[in-house]
Amino acid sequence: MEQPPDTIALEDLTLRRWVPGQDLDEFFQVIEESLDHLRPWMPWVAHHSRQSTAEYLERAEANWLAGEAYSYALVSDGRVVGNCAFFLRDADADPAGREIGYWLHPAATGRGFVVRAAAALVEQAFALPGIGHLEIVHDAANLASAAVPRRLGFTERLRRPAQQELACGESGTDVIWRLDRP
Repeated sequence: MEQPPDTIALEDLTLRRWVPGQDLDEFFQVIEESLDHLRPWMPWVAHHSRQSTAEYLERAEANWLAGEAYSYALVSDGRVVGNCAFFLRDADADPAGREIGYWLHPAATGRGFVVRAAAALVEQAFALPGIGHLEIVHDAANLASAAVPRRLGFTERLRRPAQQELACGESGTDVIWRLDRP
């Protein structure tokens, strides 16, 4: 089974595969420091704990090995500053599609990290066989997240009622952007 590389080096940013035991303390701390920044958009923040962080890292490893999701630590200046991934959302609905997700520590925003990380994920995803398109899904009220697919050439495909638990800042309308394999 083909997989993306464990490490993707960009200019001042590195995407590297999470290592469950090794990354737990730093990842937990980054989330702790980002709670107020993430709370409006990420429903999982309401259930954040050291245990849930450890479970996420374990799932990230299992999903990587199964080829279902490729989750990366975003690292700048030797420190984890966020998370990004591309993953299979629903194989029954569309086995050729993957979704890209991302978030940053508030101190790392405004530096183009998410756009560059998402662009790297697009390149890696389309290098794998069988992936025909990518989607980015965000709440309509999250204007910062909306800028990412727009900058990368995704096309807004549809808006629909949110299909998951809402965070406090969310409008309840998901915006789905799509990019087809070139």
